[in-house]
Amino acid sequence: MYAVIEANGRPLVVREGDVVRLDRISGDPGHEIVFERVLLAHDGRQLLLAPATLHKARVIARVLRQSRARKILAFRYKSKKRVRRRHGHRQPVTELRIESIAFG
Repeated sequence: MYAVIEANGRPLVVREGDVVRLDRISGDPGHEIVFERVLLAHDGRQLLLAPATLHKARVIARVLRQSRARKILAFRYKSKKRVRRRHGHRQPVTELRIESIAFG
């Protein structure tokens, strides 16, 4: 059983028990989050695609922790001009565990 949900404007394939990391979602560790925008679902027998069958589908996840991703380094320079610029960025992320997928 799996589902494709929309999280932070991006599609994400999830299964029950999966641990996923995505851009920061507000919520303390232990807080429950419900994703109501389900794009596609498979219940083990059939594939559900129609909006009429998915309008009641829900994916329930629990926040495990709030942290930051690995550092990304960006480097820019201009040749022969002694111009160099290096900076880094760490994106805030939320780690979630998918608790259940409900179809109706």
